[in-house]
Amino acid sequence: MRVNEQRIQLVKRRSTLLNAASSRVITRPHIPGDRARTKCLIERVARLGEDDVHHLLENVFQEFSSRHRNFRKALETNFERISENVPKRVTLTAEQRLLLGAYFTSEYSVEAAALFNPSVVPHPDQKGVDKGSRRFVMSFRATGEGHVSSIEFRGGIVDENHDIYFDPVSQYVATPEIHTDPVYQRHHFQRKLEEMGAGDRVMNHLLEGLGETFTIDELEIQIKNLRSTKFRLVDKQHTIDTALWLARSNYEVIFSPDQPISERVIFPVSENESAGIEDARFVRFVDDDGSVTYYATYTAYNGFEILPQLLQTNDFLTFRMHTLSGNAAQNKGMALFPRKINGQFVMLSRHDGVNNYIMFSDSLRFWNDADLLQEPFHPLEFVQVGNCGSPVETSEGWLALFHGVGPMRKYSIWAELLDIDDPSKVIGRLNEPILTPDEHERDGYVPNVLYSCGCMIHEDALIVPYGIADQRCRVATVAIPELLSRLSENRQL
Repeated sequence: MRVNEQRIQLVKRRSTLLNAASSRVITRPHIPGDRARTKCLIERVARLGEDDVHHLLENVFQEFSSRHRNFRKALETNFERISENVPKRVTLTAEQRLLLGAYFTSEYSVEAAALFNPSVVPHPDQKGVDKGSRRFVMSFRATGEGHVSSIEFRGGIVDENHDIYFDPVSQYVATPEIHTDPVYQRHHFQRKLEEMGAGDRVMNHLLEGLGETFTIDELEIQIKNLRSTKFRLVDKQHTIDTALWLARSNYEVIFSPDQPISERVIFPVSENESAGIEDARFVRFVDDDGSVTYYATYTAYNGFEILPQLLQTNDFLTFRMHTLSGNAAQNKGMALFPRKINGQFVMLSRHDGVNNYIMFSDSLRFWNDADLLQEPFHPLEFVQVGNCGSPVETSEGWLALFHGVGPMRKYSIWAELLDIDDPSKVIGRLNEPILTPDEHERDGYVPNVLYSCGCMIHEDALIVPYGIADQRCRVATVAIPELLSRLSENRQL
């Protein structure tokens, strides 16, 4: 087969580059060592004179308070994290407590290494937008020290000429309030415990005292009861550890409405994502009753294993995280269709790491079966293929972008058309990629990689944000009528 690498001219790269900014920092707890070391540090501060404490604290505020909103509250919160280690004989002043909060706080640059792998959806609030324009929310994978990834956002407008204008980026970055999921559904919880290998008899004993829905407090009461049973200690501990691990993986984060969207960062919270939240694929989902929810699938990584998770929000202020279950909820690259098809939820996936699959389910959080959608076909995708986010609906079918990996691990982005009523059928695909790295996009942290996690339609254009070399981002626009025409020319029956 003759390989043609000429780019299709229907694609227009926009000039704006989005680069990582190492100055965007959050505060996070910094616990330097074990409890004994923590107590020694507390006692050192307790022995300082009042003037020394005041001078040190004044310097801390002078140097760092302008870099963070609510800096005092952050220090107070981090002091509370270690307050149980304060010896009973020690009485601390308000300034000593704040100073200790500073000793147990560090800055973390969320974009120190990269800002990449974006997705885009229409903003939930379109009030005041000019006719022919649309406000959007773009998400990114931001990577900092230790290669820990988080989710960041930017807002902007695409106008009637398809020009992209980003809102000013705040100098601040803020993490949200975190709450464990207030209510768990027992059947979802039990399914996932079974997948994770929790012993049946012990697990059933743990869950039998819980209702169809339960809280983490109720779960902890059942765990306390389980500890007093005659089951083998090793079996009890495995079930308890697994149940708590799962419970803490389902949680809620809440941002303040006065925080601009560029200040909001979803930083890893639970054990299963301690090494990063990767490649969120956002989609605007319209349910059968017309209600709109924004979902994103993402990969939670703990340094050893990956776990597919589902995020949901209505307003980009409150986000709920849930674990996905089922035999097919494996590996990376799950992307939800923007509506049900024939009464079922539909998802693209790449659970074997090589091929594109499609999944159907009655439950948004349980995916048990996957059917092969496509294998690598063109020489520029022989290594692997994978979706580039959720498909978008057109008059001709579901328009889906996917990436292919060829020689020298060079990534390219392709387009295909899926049947509108049966998206397991590929009815058209192009014979060449719509995007390959140009001379300005080859170099970076991971050379020769273009990667997108989701696009959106605006009028007659497809807005495609994409990551460059796992380091920075750019946006391209694609003329949809021309793209559909070319897909029709390559229609597959």
